[in-house]
Amino acid sequence: MVNQRVLIVDDEESARRGLCELLGSWGYETAMAADGLEALDRISEFSPQVIITDIIMPRLDGFQLLSHIREEYPSAAVIMLTGQGSIDAAIRSVKDEGAFYYFEKPIDTRKLQLVLKRAAEYSNARRENEVLRRQLHQYGAFGDMVGNSAAMREIYTLIEQVAPSSASVIITGESGTGKEMVARTIHKLSPRSDQPFIAINCAAVPETLMESELFGHERGAFTGASERRMGCFELADKGTLLLDEIAEMPFVLQAKLLRVLEDKSVRRLGASRETSVDVRVIAATNKDPAKAVQSGTLREDLLYRLNVITIKLPPLRERRDDVPLLAQYLVNELSRRHNRTAQLISPGAMDVMAGYHWPGNVRELRNCIERAVVICTGEQIEERHLPPNITSQEPSAPIDALTIPIGIPLDEVEKRVILSTLARTEYNKTRAAEVLRISLKTLHNKLKAYRESGGEQPE
Repeated sequence: MVNQRVLIVDDEESARRGLCELLGSWGYETAMAADGLEALDRISEFSPQVIITDIIMPRLDGFQLLSHIREEYPSAAVIMLTGQGSIDAAIRSVKDEGAFYYFEKPIDTRKLQLVLKRAAEYSNARRENEVLRRQLHQYGAFGDMVGNSAAMREIYTLIEQVAPSSASVIITGESGTGKEMVARTIHKLSPRSDQPFIAINCAAVPETLMESELFGHERGAFTGASERRMGCFELADKGTLLLDEIAEMPFVLQAKLLRVLEDKSVRRLGASRETSVDVRVIAATNKDPAKAVQSGTLREDLLYRLNVITIKLPPLRERRDDVPLLAQYLVNELSRRHNRTAQLISPGAMDVMAGYHWPGNVRELRNCIERAVVICTGEQIEERHLPPNITSQEPSAPIDALTIPIGIPLDEVEKRVILSTLARTEYNKTRAAEVLRISLKTLHNKLKAYRESGGEQPE
């Protein structure tokens, strides 16, 4: 156990000392306070993950202390201790006031050990969540995800919303956009964060081995099965399983996967009985799931089962404003990793990277920065340190450029830009309005006017 701190608050010296000795024997770092006022002073110095407090105390009682903690130290988990006469109040403190748990004296030490472990994990998860939020607001980062564009901020918000649940999630986006990173962030912010995160790339495992990889096998189940082996579902029990490139999974296995998701149990190859599993499944694909269903590579019923929440990652070329932030973040990270001197990126090099279309997305940007960091001998990365395919690219019109003939009326120019943007966003009107920097109401009014004038406008 590393750096788990518990503050014990009780006006009875023998009681608090006894708890300190007990928790110390379990590996916790402890501190003591004789009442609520002293506890507030100790919290600011000691920064405990867990606070165990008696209810009846002089000066500032346990309920008043709990109220202060909820206001000033929201990540701390509070365990209330109560005598026979205040049990109802202790129950209310858990239900209504945000206490983590309560114990009636004398304390069941075996149960306390279990609850204390969960409380410390809960506190650490809340602290980590708060760090991520601060990173987001101050630096445009969310854990290992970096970007301050409107599109990325929407994704951060969605991750925060879905992480506490056990709902299935499907993440879509081109290769290199960071789908696995999103899945890991969801897991990191979830109640399962202290349990396993297992990832399997369905496109990288041979079809003949995929069933064994997912569900496991018994010894002798097939030629070469010399010992029993657990599959990914059992390995991820109580945690999270990422099924990357789900549309590449053999079609026959998709039916078996659907049954596992619905029954919450797996049967190893060669086994005579099923094993219950509690796994949150996140799927990822670089294909459009609806088109994968139409082409027959993805079962429609499996898609419905997985697609409770969809997170669509934009390609880097659609959030170019994030390139400078991402590039500098990667310079800092990779310089530390490779023990190099690079710290800065010259304006010329940054301009080149900002103008590149990044077909390999963030993965390609990372490779570019890693190369530059390794070959740079000074503190500043220059254009010459970038890969030749990026620096030698001839300036060209943006991928999404629209050709407008000279002399066309301004109203017609506006109409073409609006309709082209709408098509580029796959007719997502909210996204199109954001790209055009107009209100959704204005966009609706424009489209209505085009319909009434007989202009084309997709529904």
